[in-house]
Amino acid sequence: MSNETNEKTRSGRLPEHGPKDKNGREILLSLKNVDITFGKGDKAVKAVKDASFDIYKGETFSLVGESGSGKTTIGRAVIRVNPCAAGEIQYKGVRISGKIPHALDREVIRNIQMVFQDPAASLNERATVDYIVSEGLYNFHLFKNEQERVKKVEDIIEAVGLLPEHLTRYPHEFSGGQRQRIGIARAMVMEPELVIADEPISALDVSIRAQVLNLMKKFQKERNITYLFIAHDLSVVRFISDRIGVIYKGDIVEVAEAEELFNYPLHPYTRSLISAIPIPDPKLEKSKVLFTYDPSVHDYSEDKPELCDIGHGHYVYGNKKEIREYKAIRENGEPMKSVTFRKEGEAEPASDTEAAEVSISDEILDTPLHDTGSKWYSLLSFLLPLLGLIGGFVFKHFNHKRNYKACLKGALAGFGVIGAIIVLFLILLILAVI
Repeated sequence: MSNETNEKTRSGRLPEHGPKDKNGREILLSLKNVDITFGKGDKAVKAVKDASFDIYKGETFSLVGESGSGKTTIGRAVIRVNPCAAGEIQYKGVRISGKIPHALDREVIRNIQMVFQDPAASLNERATVDYIVSEGLYNFHLFKNEQERVKKVEDIIEAVGLLPEHLTRYPHEFSGGQRQRIGIARAMVMEPELVIADEPISALDVSIRAQVLNLMKKFQKERNITYLFIAHDLSVVRFISDRIGVIYKGDIVEVAEAEELFNYPLHPYTRSLISAIPIPDPKLEKSKVLFTYDPSVHDYSEDKPELCDIGHGHYVYGNKKEIREYKAIRENGEPMKSVTFRKEGEAEPASDTEAAEVSISDEILDTPLHDTGSKWYSLLSFLLPLLGLIGGFVFKHFNHKRNYKACLKGALAGFGVIGAIIVLFLILLILAVI
């Protein structure tokens, strides 16, 4: 870090530009060997392990993976909500993780904004749209007078496709898509350089998703905004991303440019995600064979894995043996197929769910048709407990488990009542004799 950068950091100001990589691209955000842990001692859970990647100025970097893989955890760490247990996060070459000066903290908040997944939960239901959008302006004094504040808010509301008269309304008066537009307006009015979009379209109708994505791309083009786009839907990510990072259970397993990743999905987990993308043709979708990722194929007992550059700006997570294999596949230059189809007439393999359904149905068929466990068996066994007990064992012999339990329950209750009556009679007899 240069002396000028150190001086600006101490004064709470960020440098105008970040460092550049070997290709001359400006690195806006950089994660270096970041660990994020929740809990302490034996109950500690490492949600993110040794995560490292760079995000360049003006690009859309997408982070994809299944639920619980650590995507949102990383996003929240960037905005300083989740602390890093190890490693560091740098913004424009300045460390922003851990303890930093208050002035620098405010500068980071102003420059990095977040659009949340649930537009309903992320907006204050008791505040008007005008206040929601203006809150950041108030906190950072980003207007000279009331007239300038009103103009900024009205301009951004119109830019996201809403009207100035909507400013006096409350969030519950809007649809999901409109609420997400308000969330985008709240972020964009701060004029940030980096926006973390945490699955911003997953809670929206399919017809609205394209509108919100187009709106975000429009802001990127007009304002040179950089996005960290968190998602699990690779079909969307492919068409909006410059580069994609794939995360599995806290490990970054692959990072590459969008087309590079789809043409050469080297890590088996990436292939499984791509194979799960739905195909619009129902016949093809039905005959598609899913590629299932099995973590047990990796042997990391001795040769430990790491994220390695195999060329072409492509990083893959693996041990030395796997990296050699990945390099050979990539240098071969033949695009990989993640989706295969069954031949016509070929039987569809039974899934785990179907196997479970078969075992359950077999268990149901093993149960006799009239084994209902009717309450009448319990009542009759209660009134005639000895007969009920005999009937119960007969039911058990013929595998009528429910009827057996009903008879046994009624008979035991009947014997209990008879026993209580006998004990009470004996007590009364003794008292009468005395």
